[in-house]
This record gives sequence, structure tokens and C-alpha cells, in this order.
Amino acid sequence: MSCLCEFKPETLPVTPKMIGLDLGLKDLFVTSEGERIGNPRHTAKYAAKLALAQRRLSKKTLGSVNRAKARQKVARIHAKISDCRMDSLHKLSRRLINENQVVCTESLAVKNLICNPTLSKAIADAGWGELTRQLAYKGAWAGRQVVAIDRWYPSSKRCFCCGYTLDVLPLNLRAWACPECGAEHDRDVNAALNIKAAGLAVLALGENVSGIGPVPLS
Repeated sequence: MSCLCEFKPETLPVTPKMIGLDLGLKDLFVTSEGERIGNPRHTAKYAAKLALAQRRLSKKTLGSVNRAKARQKVARIHAKISDCRMDSLHKLSRRLINENQVVCTESLAVKNLICNPTLSKAIADAGWGELTRQLAYKGAWAGRQVVAIDRWYPSSKRCFCCGYTLDVLPLNLRAWACPECGAEHDRDVNAALNIKAAGLAVLALGENVSGIGPVPLS
């Protein structure tokens, strides 16, 4: 028998802290303050166990009781991976909302990114879409502001110090020096700083800024 409980969201006290998040695969995200949250890679942790269970399932006779049991075992492993991912994302999103008045993040077309055959499994395992979804509704509950900047904004290629934008920045290049002002950047931290600045500009002006604008997080 299911039961419903009444939930009343509570607005949190205002805090001056504001943060930008650069989402990634090596690190789940890097903040504008330089904090790195490692990617737990839940699927990889259970990969060997899941592969063994799937091999055993494939050898069972169709329609047999043993096949049904093997199928349930595979399903339990998938459920375990999903539960671990959700638990981790809930804890992270709650901490971000509790600690910051404004959270600025990227707007990523996750469905399009998953089409990449090389990175699709890693992207799905990271849970970017779920993280931004949780930030959106938890921010609304707590009276926080969550803003996602335009996905085409060159946050990684743009120098946070002077605004110079590189033409190309290969994915394997994790640090670079600005040819205009000479500032040396960690790729991810620089991107997070730019995301924060862009998000705050959107909130301040209430409209698109150089192609940047608030977008749905779903």
C-alpha cells in the first residue's frame, strides 16, 4: 500500500556565494573556485560483475526458470548502478544549492552528445542531465537562482582575464596561455569562471548577452 506525504519546500537564508560549474568526464564538474569533483564512474565499477551476469544469462535456455533468475540478477545490477548514481547526484546537488545563492552551469544537449559512439557510455554514466535537473528544482524550492548559459558560448576557449577567444582548443589540451595577455589557464577552471560571469550577466541584464541567455535545464 503506497502512502503520500506532504512536502513544504523551505526557502534557505540568502548567501553571497555564487558559483560556476564546468561539466566534464574526467571530473564530473569543476567549480569557478577551483574545486574538482571526480567522476564516480558507477558503471565502470560494476562492469566486470555485469558482464559476467550477462554472459551467464545468454547461456540459459529460453523460457527456463534459470533464465528468469539470471535476468533478475542482471536487472538488480543495473538498478544498483542507477541507485548509486542518483544518490551521488542528490548529495552533490543538495550541497551546491545549500552553499550558493546562484549556480551557473552549461546547457548541454545530452541526447545529441550521447550519439558520439566513443563517449556515449561515459556521458550517460556521468548523469549531466540529471544533475542540472536536480539543481533546477532544488534551487526553486530553496529560493536559489540556477541559470544555464547558451551551449555555444566558448567558455573553454575564452580568456577570463581579457576576453580573447582562441580559434581552436583541442580536447587533449588541458592548460593554455592567452596569446593576448599572457595569462595561463587551467582549461576547466577558466571555463567555470567564464560560465559564472556569463550567468551573472544574464541575471543582471535579464536578457541575452552576446548570445548568452537563460535556457531550460531539462
